[in-house]
This record gives sequence, C-alpha cells and structure tokens, in this order.
Amino acid sequence: MFVTRDKLSVVYNDNVSCHQMMIRLKQKLKKELHNQKNHIMITKKNLFILFLIFHITSVCFGQDIIKLDNTKISEANLDAKIVALMKAANVQGLAVAVFNNKEPVYQKTFGYKNVITKEPVNNETNFYGASLSKPVFAVMVMQLVEKGILDLDKPLQDYLPKPIFEYKPTKKWHDNYQDLKDDPTYRKITARMCLDHTSGFPNWRWDEPDQKLRVKTTPGSRYSYSGEGLVYLQVVLEYLLDKPLEQLMQENIFVPLKMNNSSYTWQPKFEKDYCLGHKSTGEIYEKDKDNDARSASTLETTLGDYTLFTKAVFKNRLLKQSATKEMFTQQIKIRSVAQFGPLRLKDADANDGIDLGYGLGWGLLKSPYGTGAFKEGHGDGFQHYSIIFPQTGIGIIIMSNSDNAESIFKELLESAIGDIYTPWRWENYIPYNQKE
Repeated sequence: MFVTRDKLSVVYNDNVSCHQMMIRLKQKLKKELHNQKNHIMITKKNLFILFLIFHITSVCFGQDIIKLDNTKISEANLDAKIVALMKAANVQGLAVAVFNNKEPVYQKTFGYKNVITKEPVNNETNFYGASLSKPVFAVMVMQLVEKGILDLDKPLQDYLPKPIFEYKPTKKWHDNYQDLKDDPTYRKITARMCLDHTSGFPNWRWDEPDQKLRVKTTPGSRYSYSGEGLVYLQVVLEYLLDKPLEQLMQENIFVPLKMNNSSYTWQPKFEKDYCLGHKSTGEIYEKDKDNDARSASTLETTLGDYTLFTKAVFKNRLLKQSATKEMFTQQIKIRSVAQFGPLRLKDADANDGIDLGYGLGWGLLKSPYGTGAFKEGHGDGFQHYSIIFPQTGIGIIIMSNSDNAESIFKELLESAIGDIYTPWRWENYIPYNQKE
C-alpha cells in the first residue's frame, strides 16, 4: 500500500512489520515538527501522519491472536503473561513474534539487552542467533538444489577435485579436515545427511575426548545432531562456488529479503544496538565478536529480520513450493529419549505420538493441525525457539538473552499459540516451576 500526500510518501509493504511502520511514522512526525519554527503548530501534513499512526495501530495491534485450536488471546493478555513469566524465571530480555495466516500479528520486545545499564531490547536489537543459523542456511542450500548446482544425494567429496583434507585451512579451526585422512567413511556423506543430521559427525569436534573430528556412526543411519555436518556442507560449497558463506547468504537471503541487520560475522554496525547474554544468576557473559562465519552457529540477527525470514518461508518467497515441501518432509525418524546428553543414545517411544523426526534443516512433528517445523537456538546466554505450522499459517519466534529462557518456553508456547506439541522434555525445556 502506498500513501502519498503533500510530498509525504509512506511505504507499507510485505517486508515492513506494523511495529516498523509505527517507528517510521513517529520518526517522520518528529522530523516534521523539528523542521518547523513553531513546534506547537499542527499542519495538515502532521495531522495526516497522526491519522496513519492511529489507523495502523488499530489495524495491526487491535486484534486478538488466534491459536492453533482457534481459541484466542488478546495482545494485552499475552503481554501480561510474558512479563509474568520473565519475572518468575528471571529472564532478562525477550523478543517474540507471532504469526496468524502467515503474517506477523504480534511483534514485541521485553526487558533489557544489558541488565546493568537497563537498556531496553527493541525490534532492531541484535541477538546472537546460535542454531537459528541452520534453517536460514538450509533454505540457501535448497536454492542451490533448485538451480541444479547441488544434488542432495551426491557425496559431497565428489564435488571436489581433491580430498578435503588436502585443502590448506584458512580459518581458525572449522575448515581443517586433517583428521579425516585415515577415515574414508566421510566420503559417503551427502548434503541431505548434513541437513537432516545423519552425517555421523559429532555435534562439535571438541566434544570428543581428544577433540578430533571423526565419523561416529554410519552416514545416513541415525539422527545425531551435528553442527559439524552443516559446516562440512558449507566448506564444500565455498570451495565449489568460490564464494565465502557470508557472500552466499547476503546474495541469496539477506539482500533479497532486506534483512539489513543480519550476518554470519560480526559487523561494526551492530555495535550501536546489541544484546549481551546473561547467566542463570543474572551475571553478564562477555560478547564474542571474533567468530569465523559458520553455517551452523554464527548468525547475528534481530527479531525484525528473523520475522522477515520466517514470513518468506511461510509464503514460499525464497523457494518453490516443491522445495519447501521437501524441506518439511521427514527424512529420518527420531526415537531418542533426549536430543543431547547420554540419553540421546537411548531410544524410547515417548515422541511417537507426534511422529518426531527431522526434515532438511528443521525438526518436524505431527499435530492435529498439520506438520510443525521447528528450530532451536542455544548458546551461552542466548536461548531461542521457533515453530511454524505451514497448513494453518500459525507460528512463533522466541529470542532471548538469558540462560533461563528455555524454562518458560513450554508455558509461553501454550499461551501464545496453543502449541502443546513441542517435545519439551526431549528438548530439555524443563519449566522454571518444575526444575528437576
């Protein structure tokens, strides 16, 4: 929608959230008043801006949020619920977006980006995204599949003119594959296996007693969450395409979606507005700004930007519908008791009711409302969760800068969208009032 009056042009399009629109209009009004000699004078132009602010407020924020079971919660009640949960669990900062009909209908931030300075989190505050990195990368990979550049089932080593361990490392550690020299099993690993976490690699090489990278299970045979698998795919693509990860993501995802505050490396522009992670005690972690770009873990983003990405996935703006369908099709069934820790090696039937499994870059579950596609993010001081239900157009993004945030996820998911299907025990999202 384009609205123009007296040379005032306000653009309200699919890439601008209601919250962002309100900010732009308020900034415009402030500028107009500043430019006038008499600040008390209300011109027709200013009245028009005030009208737009009122109109957008009533249209965008005056509606109830519809849950999966078609019950509703008001914006005010959800606000109050979030504030109460944060206080009860000692969560310092939180950012939440809720989708109805594949559109963001609620997009708010709460608390502080730094509990000491009391600076508030806002829609453009940068969060360390942790493993929210993975589905963004997965969408870019599926674009390459659509273009015929990549075959999901061709061994990745076959794309390279020489064994990957013969390439000279140029990064701190993640492109060093010397450990695979005497392990030919890695040659079986495909892009599909990397995206559905069946590569056989550990989560990270430093999880191993000797901190050496090895294939631990037969590739393609069992789900075992692996950041190393995603990074291996990244490194092969960088050699194949002769482009670094950051360039690939900017060209294919961030620039097309106008995700102007997202990157897989720290950028100087982030300095003006970013979160610090908080320990469970409330103490602050030191911010890590010195990471090489890694597909599995180093995304820096904002609630506004990740909302743009999620909406684009909902609406097939980055992929054809067929590619999105394959991404959200179960590749491997998951029967492990837990995602991490010793219980990841023990199987049970606890999650058979939701047919828990993994697609390509996303975890998957079945519900009476169709498939739910989810992804977590977990790092020191940062805990996130996102789940979308493509058939209903309902979804949620939760981003936090607190080690306590996961303890409110179960209750928040139920309150905000009626999600009682996320496997919270498997995720180890033990509620704050049920700590074991």
